[in-house]
Amino acid sequence: MTSSPCPALCCCRRLLHPTPALPQCSTPGPPDPASASSFQLFRLHHFHLGLELRPESREVAGCMVLELSPLVPGGPALVLDSHPALRVHSVDPEPSTCCFPLDFRVEEFTDYGSALAITVPDTLGINETFQIVVHYVTGEGPAVWWLDPELSYGSSQLFVFTQGHSVCNRSFFPCFDTPAVKCTYSASAPAGIQVLMSCTHSYYMEELGVHYFYMEHPVPAYLVALTAGNLLPAEIGPRSRVWAEPCVLPLAVGKLAGRVEQWLQAAEHLYGPYIWGRYDIVFLPPSFPIVAMENPCLTFVICSILDSEDFLLIDIIHEIAHGWFGNAVTNASWEEMWLSEGLATYAQRRITTHVYGAAFTCLESTFRLEALHRQIRILGQDTPFSKLQAKLDPGVNPSNLMNLFTYEKGFCFVHYLSQLCGDQDTFDAFLRDYIEKFKFHSVVARDLLDSFLGYFPIHILFLPTTHADLEFERWLTAPGPPMAQPDLSRGSVYTAQVEALSELWMTEPLDVEAVFARANNIADWQTFQTVLFLDRLLDRSPLRPEVMLHLSLCYSDDIATMNTEIRIRWLQIVVRNNFQTNLPQVRHFLLCQTSRMYTIPLYEDLSAGPLKTCALEIFYQTHNRLHPNLRKTIQQILTQGGSIVQSDTALPVLTSDICMQGPNSLRDVNVTA
Repeated sequence: MTSSPCPALCCCRRLLHPTPALPQCSTPGPPDPASASSFQLFRLHHFHLGLELRPESREVAGCMVLELSPLVPGGPALVLDSHPALRVHSVDPEPSTCCFPLDFRVEEFTDYGSALAITVPDTLGINETFQIVVHYVTGEGPAVWWLDPELSYGSSQLFVFTQGHSVCNRSFFPCFDTPAVKCTYSASAPAGIQVLMSCTHSYYMEELGVHYFYMEHPVPAYLVALTAGNLLPAEIGPRSRVWAEPCVLPLAVGKLAGRVEQWLQAAEHLYGPYIWGRYDIVFLPPSFPIVAMENPCLTFVICSILDSEDFLLIDIIHEIAHGWFGNAVTNASWEEMWLSEGLATYAQRRITTHVYGAAFTCLESTFRLEALHRQIRILGQDTPFSKLQAKLDPGVNPSNLMNLFTYEKGFCFVHYLSQLCGDQDTFDAFLRDYIEKFKFHSVVARDLLDSFLGYFPIHILFLPTTHADLEFERWLTAPGPPMAQPDLSRGSVYTAQVEALSELWMTEPLDVEAVFARANNIADWQTFQTVLFLDRLLDRSPLRPEVMLHLSLCYSDDIATMNTEIRIRWLQIVVRNNFQTNLPQVRHFLLCQTSRMYTIPLYEDLSAGPLKTCALEIFYQTHNRLHPNLRKTIQQILTQGGSIVQSDTALPVLTSDICMQGPNSLRDVNVTA
């Protein structure tokens, strides 16, 4: 190996394992309104990241080598997506491939990024390969999160991780930050701390003290991920291991040992070979801003979810499904994010049906679809965010589109397609063909639908071609709820109990004897049954005082011993009903919790009613143990409605892409991305 991290060691001058680019069309494709880059004018073959972590200054120094070739004559301007947190020091040609001088400038683009414009000579011919070297330093930004030791679980070592979805990685390294572009990449980082990256091959060269990484398959920029900290591995299957801080590792192993391989094999049975080699999981501290992220070969998961077993298995299976839908075949535009999330959700439920049965899958689907309709009631039937083919204005952050419509309305459309061909097994065969056809490429909805119509002889479809096309158009462009939902009646063995108990509690007058006789049911329920029941009580809140009193008598003690997904919903009911008896539970919960997914919903409920003073008091007791971005978000919540929170000048400004993610998207949507 000839490359090494820079500038700490030396500047890398050659790429690691350069790989031929995938065939690309020379005709520029549609623009990406979220990208400032000139990705349509160049073919990106490979890039190498030489990285140096600087924990003392919360910075990453990078030496990036890009191998490109122009697709049009005349030396088009090379523009990369960048970010104000990323400071470019120099852009040089790679001497072995060219010797022309390079000028660069940084231009404004939008609040979540900027444009790095680099001049290239007009003497370059079409498809003539050249390399450039970009030296830069990036501080804390949307992609790079530094944690002080006390913000990790072990409180023993500084921690760093990146989060690239959707357009955050432009603050990690200059790139074509669009899912339309895929390429292989390599990276290197000096030792001194355990470093992990989302790659197919990694190794450590002890004589040089350098970690090396290589991703042999082309991926979009948002799937390049790094984490470093006090992380230890443990094998949990023939091709899987977990990484976690030492105090978390035994719990993670106990939850997942043997199970991940079972899920992978079920997915392979449905959709063909798992192409990424390993499926490893790293559990990150509570400051990780989302639930899970499907970075290839190394899924990132928030530690907090380990407490909730059913949610954990759903989250991991969803990210496994992304190995086929999202990572292998990717949406070419963030305006059609459902092509990854809707298909992954459908595949996730096919996997859980194979492993856990249809009843469990229907229960989980009922819970999610009720959450979708709850979001529709909040946002309105005509909200443009409910369209599967959403339209972004240039510079609008695509993270705004991360909502339940992307997942659940997308799932309903995919299920509708499966019903058109009459048989889910036959549809699985089509999806295997779709994966093989478009593997390592980025697609638009028309690619999927044309393949669907071409795969199935039209006479076996239940609808004529013209009618099918009309239905497709309505599914993609009409706002509002799904046009059709799957039959979930096989989940009635679970949901009927929830329905009956919910209605019993809502009966006027309350039949106290009847509800007490059935109150112990939830101790034996599945987690998704209990959260479905509590969500229905939340939807009806504020409840009649007598109902709230007897709910507390029946459930409060039992719920206190249940998992966090259950406890937070009960505490939201307590807050929305201003039920003083159980308010100490709310205080204790927030004094202990540092996870965004569990703190924000409670602070929003506390701040919306007469308990805002209580919220302020708890916040000032705990804010030093919260990640700065979470502190800023809670401050913004507490200042709404006229209350004043004193400014903390030590807190960094929260980036707009995180600000746009509300508690519903963080808790109900398993991102990915």
